[in-house]
Amino acid sequence: MARIVVADDDIDIRELVEFKLTTMGHEIIAVGDGAAALDACRAQRPDLAVLDVMMPGVSGLDAVRMIRADADLVGLPVILLTARAQESDVENGIDSGADDYITKPFSPRELAARVETLLARDSG
Repeated sequence: MARIVVADDDIDIRELVEFKLTTMGHEIIAVGDGAAALDACRAQRPDLAVLDVMMPGVSGLDAVRMIRADADLVGLPVILLTARAQESDVENGIDSGADDYITKPFSPRELAARVETLLARDSG
């Protein structure tokens, strides 16, 4: 079981992600914005973070950059989950330090597979 921070300002998406990952046996810390995601990552030391890109205040991209700049969190795997699907958006996401980029609408099964891949890579 992994501890996963999920940040999305859309409660329906957040609950969908939380439900899917909980059914896989993971412990989920669900928050509504990037600042809360950073706080949760620092306090909870999760195994993975799933962040929406477009959130009020601290965006997912800003949150990834701050995670990468934090010595305690630099190795934390991060998946960006976003409606921004242009090639330049994907490049920005990966350039900001994200390990993976999933566009909305997304398949919960695909999200689950990518989460498992990152967790396996990180633990292996």
